[in-house]
Amino acid sequence: MAKRFGEGAVAAYDTSVADTLLGCIIGGAIGDAAGAAFEGKQAGPAVPSLLNADWRLTDDTQLTLATCEALAGVGNPDPALIAASFLRWFRARRLTGLGASTLKALRDLEIGTHWALAGRKGERAAGNGAAMRIAPLAFCMDPMPEQSRRLIRDICRITHHHDEAYVGALAVLLAIRSAKEIGVTLDGIASCLPETSVRDRLASYAALPSTATLAEAARNYGVSGYVVESVPFALFAASRVGELGFMGMLEEIIAAGGDTDTNASLAGQVAGTALGLHRLPKEFVERLPQAELVFGIARTFAEKIATRRPL
Repeated sequence: MAKRFGEGAVAAYDTSVADTLLGCIIGGAIGDAAGAAFEGKQAGPAVPSLLNADWRLTDDTQLTLATCEALAGVGNPDPALIAASFLRWFRARRLTGLGASTLKALRDLEIGTHWALAGRKGERAAGNGAAMRIAPLAFCMDPMPEQSRRLIRDICRITHHHDEAYVGALAVLLAIRSAKEIGVTLDGIASCLPETSVRDRLASYAALPSTATLAEAARNYGVSGYVVESVPFALFAASRVGELGFMGMLEEIIAAGGDTDTNASLAGQVAGTALGLHRLPKEFVERLPQAELVFGIARTFAEKIATRRPL
C-alpha cells in the first residue's frame, strides 16, 4: 500500500525503508533550516523560539540533496558522479553558505580540476563539510569493510583532504546505520573508528554521566565547525533524542551556539533516522523551506533505495 510523505504519495514499495530514509533527509533539513536562523549568535540559557525564526536552507541540505541526486541514478556511490552533481548545483547557483574548503573545491572543479585533487588540504581542511553531506551513503553501503572506507574517504576528499574530516563523516554513517536498530551508542561508534581526535572525543562523550546536559558538553568540548567538535557533539545530541524529543534536541543544540546549522542538521539526520518521517514533529515538517524541492529529491532517492536493499 502506498504511504504519504509530505504532500504526495510514493509508489508501492518498502515503506519502512522509505520512512527511515526520509526521516534522515527531512530531519537533517529541518535542523539545517532552523539552525541557520541562529548561526553566529552567542550561546545563552534561553531556549530559542524555533518556529518563529527565519528558517532557511544552506549548503548542508543542498549538498546532501545533490548527493541524493547522484546516488539515485547509480547502483554504487561514485565520487566522480557526486562531484559532478556538486558542480551542477554550484553552476546553477543553488548552493548557499558554502564553507571555505567546499568553495575552494567547487571552484577547482569548475576549471576542470580532477575531483581527487580539488579538495582542500592541511589543518584548515579538518572541517565538518564532508560529514554534513555524507548521510545518503548510509543507505547505499556498509561502512565497515575496508573497500567501503576507501570509497568514503574518496568522497570526502572531493572537498576535504584530512583524516579527521573523513573519520567525522565515517562516524555519521555509522551512527545512521545503527540509529534505527539499536540507537546511537557513542562508545560503539568510537570503537569502529580509526585512531583520531574524533574517535577520542566521541569516547569522552560516551564516558559522560547520564545527567550531563548538551549545554555542559558544549562548554566543555566546543561546538564550532571543527569536525572534532561538531560531529561528536551532534551525535551526543542525537543520542539524547529519546529523552529530549526532536524539538527539544534542536532547541538545546541551537541554544549552545557555534555552528548551529551543521550541528543541528547532523543531529537531525541521525535522530530522524531513528524516528522515521512519521514521528518528526508535524509543525516542523510543515515549516520546512523549499519543501517541494527537498521532498521531491528525497522521495526519488527513497524509491530507488527501497527497491534495492533495506538499511
